[in-house]
Formats: sequence, structure tokens, C-alpha cells
Amino acid sequence: MAYQTFQEEYMQTPPITRAYTTTCVLTTLAVQLDVITPFQLYFNPDLILNHLQLWRLVTNFMYFGTIGFNFLFNMIFTYRYCRMLEEGSFRGRTADFFFMFVFGGTIMTIIALFVNLVFLGQAFTIMLVYVWSRRNPYIRMNFFGLMNFQAPYLPWVLLGFSVLLGNPIIVDFIGIAVGHVYYFLEDVFPSQPGGFKLLRTPGFLKTILDPAAEDPNYNPLPEEERPGGFEWGDGQAPQEDQPEEEGQEEGDNQER
Repeated sequence: MAYQTFQEEYMQTPPITRAYTTTCVLTTLAVQLDVITPFQLYFNPDLILNHLQLWRLVTNFMYFGTIGFNFLFNMIFTYRYCRMLEEGSFRGRTADFFFMFVFGGTIMTIIALFVNLVFLGQAFTIMLVYVWSRRNPYIRMNFFGLMNFQAPYLPWVLLGFSVLLGNPIIVDFIGIAVGHVYYFLEDVFPSQPGGFKLLRTPGFLKTILDPAAEDPNYNPLPEEERPGGFEWGDGQAPQEDQPEEEGQEEGDNQER
């Protein structure tokens, strides 16, 4: 019964979220079982350019370290916010969501050329969290049951938590910076006077990835019941007189 429940949940996960989290878990398991080593995965410009080990451009986003608290923490947040983005503001726009992956990964790779970072998976997770948080400004969060705050503060809370764990601050900061660049170019700048849309998903991606039609029988999980519903990083819809959707739309207009 538990296996069937897991299988159903897994198959209901949107395609980009399912593909990315699965490859992350399988990559980590392969390292744990000594099938491969982190030295075959990390970002190395010299090996990429001079030895054509092009897979390193992708695999450095898939490894989150040995299985432990840090790995579980990152995977839960990756799955949770990646899925909520894909089922929320990117619902029915799989190609646009994939293009966000490509855009964010490309910018992070360029940054990694100038800083000493060999694995960018954690920064990528923070980017996903940042974009979700800015598009859901009225969601109230509870972190470890210790503090309550609005969703836009979540990336900064995670950055502070990383500092407490002794992780390099530059990793989270890169994720926040790249997430903000995407959010500004996609959501803010086009709505400004004289603004226009800079990020355009290639047509071939839309042809390959976008669904032909919306499934009328598919109902995404409510925000408060989405996967990973732990107290830390758990979102709660605001209790206001007006519907949440109207509050979010009004907040978006203020942001823009």
C-alpha cells in the first residue's frame, strides 16, 4: 500500500520536477555506492573546454554531497518549491519552466568561472525558492516553529541558516542573485514604462515540452498541503477578507 501511494505521488509529480529530483537522488546514490565519484561530476572549466567533458556542465547541479542532513534538507526544499512553481505560476508552461532552468544554470556557470565553486546544486535550489517567494508574497511561513515571516524573506532565512551550519555564504547569495535577475527580467521589467519582455522561450522547446491541452481533471495540491509540509519552510495562506489570489495579484502589481 505504501509503495502504491509513493508510486502514485511520484507519477503525479510534474515532469521537470520529477526529472530533476530523480537525477539528483540517483546521482547521490551512485556516489554513495562508489559507482562514480564526485571528481567525475564537479565543475572544472579546464576539463570541459580542453577535454570536452561537457557533462560536467550539468552534473555539478545534481550532486548535493553525501547522504545526510544537508542532502535531505536540500532535496526536500528542491522538490517542494520546484513542484510548487511548476504546478503554480508555470502550470501548462513546461517549456518556460525548463527555459528558467537553462537561464539560471547558464548564469550560475558563468559566475562559477570567477569564484571557487565546483557544485552549484544548492545555489540552484535557492534560486527556485527565491522565484517562488517573490511570486507568492502574501504566504506566511513558519521555520522550525521558531519564527513567522512572509514568503519573500524565506531565501534570506535560509541564507542565515546556512551560515549557522557553517556553509559558505556565497552559495546561497549566488542563488538569490540569479533568482532576482530572473524575477526582474521576467516579472518586473516588462511591466515598467517602456519595458519589454527580454526572456523568450525558444519555439522548439514549446513544441517539444508544452502540453497540447489542459487536463480538466488535474487538481494541483493546495499551498498548505503541498509536498514537504514540515514546519520549517511551511507556507500558510493569509487570513484576509479578500481571496488569496486577489491579494497576490495586488502584491504583484505593487512589485511591478
